[in-house]
Amino acid sequence: MRRTLAAMLAGGLVAAALTACCPDGSGGDLPPDAPIAAFYGDSYTLGTGASDPSLRWSTRIAVSRGWREVNPSRNGLGFVNNRESLRADLPGQIIDAEPDLVIVTMGLNDVFSYDTAAAGIHRQIERDLTRLSDALPDARIVVVEPFWYTEARPDALETIIDWVEEEAADIGADHIAGASRWIGGRDGLMAPDDQHPNDEGYAVITEKMDAALASLGL
Repeated sequence: MRRTLAAMLAGGLVAAALTACCPDGSGGDLPPDAPIAAFYGDSYTLGTGASDPSLRWSTRIAVSRGWREVNPSRNGLGFVNNRESLRADLPGQIIDAEPDLVIVTMGLNDVFSYDTAAAGIHRQIERDLTRLSDALPDARIVVVEPFWYTEARPDALETIIDWVEEEAADIGADHIAGASRWIGGRDGLMAPDDQHPNDEGYAVITEKMDAALASLGL
């Protein structure tokens, strides 16, 4: 495991003027001991709808802080939604990367599976967060309220938001509230498919996430 994120922050590395961070985690011009930030998410963290991957919020956040980005996020993925069909063990990939920081932004797609898989969703939230916490005891974990994209808010969304917050508290993770309202129902922030943010939408998410992470000392 690399130096802890807290030690790097204390040493001023994150605040340094570093010029590049690649979406594939290669780090570009970052020094080899730059903090590794891993992102566990769906299409909103993958950057679907952006005109270029460099404009997605995760990459913009990582570049601004000098973090080496590891981002295996997948379209359509939820804690249970499409988990088997995509054969996506993102927690395993994140654990293998030995990150200093893990940012979890899951739950949006599970809203569409809630009617048939509610109990399974709750169990899998617990399993995923516990697995990350147990396997990465030196990493800081930040769990973000699920993103959402419309003004209408299904009851299932509110329930999953509550479950995510509860399970984050159980593992002692930091929690960022309010993310489901950052772009939902706001004009001009969605791509032509009306399901994913456009560049302006990702800029809003970046601004909100930047402020939320700063409030956590990150």
